[in-house]
Amino acid sequence: MNYKIFVDNDIRIAETLPAKFYKKEEIFEMVKEKIFLRCWHWIGDESMISKKNLTLPINLYPEFLDEPIIITSDEKNDISFLSNVCTHRGNILVKEKCISKKITCSYHGRRFNNKGVFEFMPEFKETNNFPRECDNLHKFPSYNWKKLLFLGLNPEFQIEEVLNKIKNRIGFLPLDDIKPDLKLSKDYYIDANWALYCDNYLEGFHVPFVHKDLNEVLDYKNYHTEIDNFFNLQIGYGKNKSECFEIPESHKDFGKNIAAYYYWIFPNLMLNFYPWGISINLVCPLSKSKTKILFRSYVFNESKLNLGASGDLDKVEMEDEEIVQNVQKGIKSSFYNTGRFSPSMEKGVHHFHSLISKFLNNK
Repeated sequence: MNYKIFVDNDIRIAETLPAKFYKKEEIFEMVKEKIFLRCWHWIGDESMISKKNLTLPINLYPEFLDEPIIITSDEKNDISFLSNVCTHRGNILVKEKCISKKITCSYHGRRFNNKGVFEFMPEFKETNNFPRECDNLHKFPSYNWKKLLFLGLNPEFQIEEVLNKIKNRIGFLPLDDIKPDLKLSKDYYIDANWALYCDNYLEGFHVPFVHKDLNEVLDYKNYHTEIDNFFNLQIGYGKNKSECFEIPESHKDFGKNIAAYYYWIFPNLMLNFYPWGISINLVCPLSKSKTKILFRSYVFNESKLNLGASGDLDKVEMEDEEIVQNVQKGIKSSFYNTGRFSPSMEKGVHHFHSLISKFLNNK
């Protein structure tokens, strides 16, 4: 069956992703290989691995990619992201967090250092051309930005370029001072396709209709979207200047009442910057109609919490989830296929759909 998906680059004539994208199991499987395995992913922050010679196993997107990974730190606290799969017979190497300079396989004793370099293997003296480069553990590209950790899986773009552009825009914020806030961090589960959640996030069009309280503090008529390579920015303007950013005179946004910078990085990461800190949404597919949302908060100014655009984020989340789950029910209809875009309000959704089309159609 042909699963080619075309989204026209011209938003004025383009049609949205077809309903089959959200419904077909075969397309959901293609998304793993052609999108998620070719992108960058937010893993967490430095506090996960703050001790020397710490080895931490993680599972990247359980129930979806299920990719076993080890995060290690050496004696200099340099962090590495390694495959948690032995290069001999595929055994999982590390099952629990531990302090160790070595990684030793419990199956046949193959040993690596905490940089993933092969060191020793019993009973292999007669093996020719051994060890080879492929006997080292696979090392993933990674990037540490403002204490936040990113990992690449055969990425088709450079996360550093994306984050540098974000830094240039919001660099006036004291991001080096961010601290995780467990009280504001939680997980949500929704009965909807992961991309529907992203669709909803990527436009402010629905705010007056879905978020009555949020609409009271945001200046909807000035809501603005900027498109860039592999990411985009929505700017939420506030009605109350005291609940907005204090932007320096040298900044391009000086004089504007900006309440929030909403950044999205392809395919599934949202970085929401408020006057108090960062709210992160990571959208984790579980199945074609089930999704987990990791909601994590990092604070640098507690006095600004729960004000303006960031007031009662949990209520906003519940409202978003209700509408997204309702759309999930709607796209099951035999009489819905595609829609059209609002050129003024749905630039972000069109950008997302265009990237999905591009990645899925690549060989």
